[in-house]
This record gives sequence, C-alpha cells and structure tokens, in this order.
Amino acid sequence: MIFVLIHLDQSLHTPMYFFLSHLAIIDISYASNNVPKMLANLVTQNRAISFVSCIMQTFLYLVLAATECLILMAMSYDQYVAICHPLHYTVIMSWTLCTVLATTSWLCAFDLALINVLLLLRLPFCRSHEVNHLFCELLSVLRLGCGDTWLNKVAIFAASIFVLVGPLCLMLVSYIHILWAILKIPSGQGRKKAFSTCSSRLCVVRLYFGIAMVVYTVPDSSQREEKENILSLFHSLFNPMLNPLIYSLRNAQVKDALCRVLQVR
Repeated sequence: MIFVLIHLDQSLHTPMYFFLSHLAIIDISYASNNVPKMLANLVTQNRAISFVSCIMQTFLYLVLAATECLILMAMSYDQYVAICHPLHYTVIMSWTLCTVLATTSWLCAFDLALINVLLLLRLPFCRSHEVNHLFCELLSVLRLGCGDTWLNKVAIFAASIFVLVGPLCLMLVSYIHILWAILKIPSGQGRKKAFSTCSSRLCVVRLYFGIAMVVYTVPDSSQREEKENILSLFHSLFNPMLNPLIYSLRNAQVKDALCRVLQVR
C-alpha cells in the first residue's frame, strides 16, 4: 500500500519517499522469503526443503538484509542533509544521487550475497541434513558443511563489517549532527517534532543493526544457536511490520496523501 501510494501521489515524489519505496519492497520480499515456509513448518509434519530452495532462500535473505542496511544508511544521510543543510537540500539530494545510492545498495548487496553463497556451495555437506534454524540462514547451513569453513567465516566477517559496522558508524555520526542541529532550533514545538521523528527512526536502526551484529559478529558460544533462532524470529517478523509504522503510517504527509488518493478513487 505504501509503495503504491508513493507512486500515485505527486507530493510524495521526494528523495525520502523514494528510499521508503525501496524499503517497502525490501520488507515485502524479506517477509515473503522466510515467513510462508516458517508458517508451513508450524502446521505440517513435513518440514523438508530441497537443497536448491534452501540455497535460494539463503541468497535472497542475504541480498535483502544487506540492501536494507545500506538503504537505511542512505535514508539517514537524506535526513542529515534535510535538517543540517536545508537550503542546499535540493542541490545535494538530486535524483541522480538518489538513484546512484539506491542502485549501489542493491548491487553491493547482490555481490556480497553471491560471494557468500558461492563459497557455501564449494563445501561438501556430509553431516546431518537438519538445519537447526527457522529457515535456511547462512550460518546454520554453514554448520552442516564438512570442509574447511575458514574462508567462509572470513567472508562473512568482512561482509558484516561492510554492511553493518561501517554503515552503523556513519549513521551514528549523522544522527549526532542531526541531534546537535535539533537542539539549535529556537521553537520548542519544532524541536519536539524533529526529535520525535529522529528518535523513532533511531529506534528502528538500533533494533535492526543490533540484532544483526549479535548474530554475525559475536563469537560462538554454547547457546548461540538458540539465541540466533529467537533473534531471527524477531528480525523476520517484527522489523518488516515496524518499518511501515515508524517511517510511513506515523507520518502526517502519508496520511494526507492516502486520504487524497481514496477521495479521488
């Protein structure tokens, strides 16, 4: 609904909603990739999945998760420019830059996912064929491999630095500058509105990046697999639902656009 609304209403044809449309696509695809099979496993006794389907699920999960990290970083930069450099916003956040940021996010995520999946496919799977996870997540499938997984772990760690630690650091820098700019706003109502928007978005960032960093960067422990299952369930179900609520449905501009579209129809 949000994706269609952004394309129908001319007032939402701005960089912020351009990135939100990408986020909407990611959330729809992200949930569709994992949740249907998870639900089917809960209601049926047959929990088998073919090797090809498992690898495809792993690949799509990696692509969408990495893309969301990079799109969230682009959105934080957009908000930084809007609040800290409002007079230069239209010049800096041109449609060319927005397109480059979005395209680069998808391409980088695709390349990282492809590298990790190709490294996974080179391994022989001679151990148990039971994936101890709610879906075919990379680390859980990797544990079934018999060969040397050192290169796989290095690639996963490098990808985590690139799509998790790096973007998170840049986003924190952006939000520190945004907070400093908000404190300089003379109007108390203006400060309250800006801080409300930033705090809700920062909450999403903390949840998304925090869970991902715990799963992919914290060293192995005896209870790690159980923790991963719980965090992945939260990640797969809660975040795709939370993003539309935080970024769109709480936004007065989106509500007004929805009313206009419904009245026209």
